[in-house]
Amino acid sequence: MALSKYLYISLILVLVFAYPALAQEVKKIPLEETNVLEAKNIPSDTLATDTPVAKQMKLLESSNAINDNSLPIVEVGNKKAYDLKDMQAAAEYDILWMKELYKNASLYDEMYREVTNLDIDTIVDNTINTDTLKMRLERLNQKTPFNIAYNPSLENVIKSFLVRKRSLMERMLTASQFYFPLFEEHLDNYDIPLEMKYLAIVESALNPRARSRVGAKGLWQFMYATGKMYKLDVSSYVDERSDPIKSTEAACKYLSKLYEIFNDWDLALAAYNSGPGNVNKAIRRSGGYKNYWNIRRNLPRETAGYVPAFLATMYLFEYAEEHGIKGRKIDRAYFETDTIHVKSLITFDQISELVGVGVEELKVLNPSYKLNIIPYIKGKNYSLRLPKLAMGKFVANEEAIYAHVKEQLKSKESPLPQLVKANNRIRYKVRSGDYLGKIAERYGVGVSQIKRWNGLRSNNLRIGQRLTIYPRRPYVASKASKTSSNATANKGVVAGLKVHTVKSGDSLWTISKKYPGISIENLREWNGISGNNLKQGTKLKLCDCSS
Repeated sequence: MALSKYLYISLILVLVFAYPALAQEVKKIPLEETNVLEAKNIPSDTLATDTPVAKQMKLLESSNAINDNSLPIVEVGNKKAYDLKDMQAAAEYDILWMKELYKNASLYDEMYREVTNLDIDTIVDNTINTDTLKMRLERLNQKTPFNIAYNPSLENVIKSFLVRKRSLMERMLTASQFYFPLFEEHLDNYDIPLEMKYLAIVESALNPRARSRVGAKGLWQFMYATGKMYKLDVSSYVDERSDPIKSTEAACKYLSKLYEIFNDWDLALAAYNSGPGNVNKAIRRSGGYKNYWNIRRNLPRETAGYVPAFLATMYLFEYAEEHGIKGRKIDRAYFETDTIHVKSLITFDQISELVGVGVEELKVLNPSYKLNIIPYIKGKNYSLRLPKLAMGKFVANEEAIYAHVKEQLKSKESPLPQLVKANNRIRYKVRSGDYLGKIAERYGVGVSQIKRWNGLRSNNLRIGQRLTIYPRRPYVASKASKTSSNATANKGVVAGLKVHTVKSGDSLWTISKKYPGISIENLREWNGISGNNLKQGTKLKLCDCSS
């Protein structure tokens, strides 16, 4: 009994002297470790009310109990920021993927030039042994349904890639860890050889926003018509040819159909690039041969290098270790993301502001949204893809987020661009005096959009050229409005004066100021001027004299 009494007194003394130290330890707990306390269900009233832990727990409680559709705001320095939390305290996530994928966006042009200008007859010397190469190609041939037979042309392409494109292949090796699991899942569902995943490297260098000079787009480079055939939606806001999942599904369907036609995967590849019609022509011109290497010289130049580039890429991936090609190893083979169907129009800027994911990262994860806006249309499902931890924040605060976005959109001075469906596109014929800025203004679109839709590399146009345009507003040039416009423009012209002779120092701007009612646009249209340069002595029309 006496012993118990002494133990009891000793325990009290220990607690009395130890308490200040324990309190100090509690104060030292960094904010990011408060999830441990939360997980252990330590009640907040057991902590000193002025400790960082107590403040953080109160913030967590207030942000987790959102019943009034309001968003929690904290002050950071002199600025206010949204402080959304998931139901569980969020940890930082690894953004290595985003950096890698964003860097790869510039590699498409390099791969495109390599395929289109591939010289399979030039001998490249390096250390690879021909006999070793033959043996490895035979092994590949045994385990794939492609016709991978050694020939000197294929050897030259492989050696060329090893010497000149090693860095590109290493970058592709890294990026492939993000996309290949997705590709393989869909290819397997359609009984397509899994090696077909290498096709996306040749097509787009794994860039979902890649666009060719002829308008093909996305990881699998779908032309507009082919994309529509396989239900890929294209509008002012959305281009599902750039959606990794939907475009991969469409590519599988298209490849399956091509294989049904040719019953040969090499020819299906060639048809994927140049169209079934060109492959059939090559077969006829070759005298009926159906082996790719026998009809290659009868195919379009780009396709002639296409299958060799595919086979060389397959070889280098399968034997990357033997050739010392090393990508950056990612611990997670597939970035941890999730999707949710949006219930209201929302912009990338708003998403970034609310859940703390950068706009550039949102572009990588949601490449099919052309204007960085996710639309909401009844009867259609448009999804937002986010890192899983950020998705938790979004879902936990969903009602408040949509209420906040609605209020923001109401207060905007200028409305967001109206949705124009793909079937509203027009084919515009370039006329004398047209230039990209004029056409863009007429239909309410941007010059960069017209260039992107038509695969234009410069601003130059030629008379008679056909342009595909998805207008945001209709353009109706009625005779009455044309007459009215001309009458207004001619008000300031001195009677009988219909031309102006360009003098030294003249510009379109100074000339338009001399004749009230005549704009720079009028001068360009009436005189077929596409730029700003004027030659001294040139006579400019001051009216639309043809009307």
